[in-house]
Amino acid sequence: MSEDGNQKETLKDEIKRIFSLSEDSASNEEIRSRLLDGGKITGTNMCVLVCAMVIASVGLNVGSTAVIIGAMLVSPLMGSILASAYAGVASDYSLLRKHTIGFGMQILISVTAAAIYFLLSPVKEPTAELLARTGPTFFDVLIAFFGGLAGIIGQTREDKVNTVIPGVAIATALMPPLCTCGYSIANGRWDMLLGAGYLFIINSYFIFMSAGIVLSVLKIPKMRDLTPKEWKTRRFRMFVNTIIIILPSIAAVYFMMH
Repeated sequence: MSEDGNQKETLKDEIKRIFSLSEDSASNEEIRSRLLDGGKITGTNMCVLVCAMVIASVGLNVGSTAVIIGAMLVSPLMGSILASAYAGVASDYSLLRKHTIGFGMQILISVTAAAIYFLLSPVKEPTAELLARTGPTFFDVLIAFFGGLAGIIGQTREDKVNTVIPGVAIATALMPPLCTCGYSIANGRWDMLLGAGYLFIINSYFIFMSAGIVLSVLKIPKMRDLTPKEWKTRRFRMFVNTIIIILPSIAAVYFMMH
């Protein structure tokens, strides 16, 4: 091989090393423990979740960005998504069902808590912070996807001191859309409910998808190997789901620009 060829190979190897996800990843046992522990549904987590929802609802109700950010840092919602992604990649369907049901319970409790707050609140007019969560676009898809990538990479590192998750929690904003759903139900604003619900679906789905991609790259151990037909079916479903979820956000950007 020529000298130029050797230099290209060396550069290629160096780039691969710099961006390698397995270079400083934690052990498979440590990753499993972290993600599944973070997704546990306990009484403590549920109490913290309700507190976070009320804090976020107050912040949205009075238009305080600082209060909303504080609520997002407290919320345990992302843990359930990452745990579900781990279970999906590991083909552990009983575990996936458990964390999916738990996530559903968290959503129900969150929206209920927010709706009760907004029913009791004397401030009924939607603030700019509430309205900002009702018009998701393709830019929100990008934020959710890359935020999810950053979050799962941070969670799978060997270093236990994780400074990534707080930033991801703020960027991907799972709490405010749910609070806005609560406001919409409490005040009969079904137009706002549709937009806020869609934003929450975008954030949840693309965090889940990006986490699944990283965990697949890290070759997380599987409960059982999938057949080629099962792999094909899974990829097809993921593709179809992604297209269905992403299309309205692309349309929203189009209408914004015209």
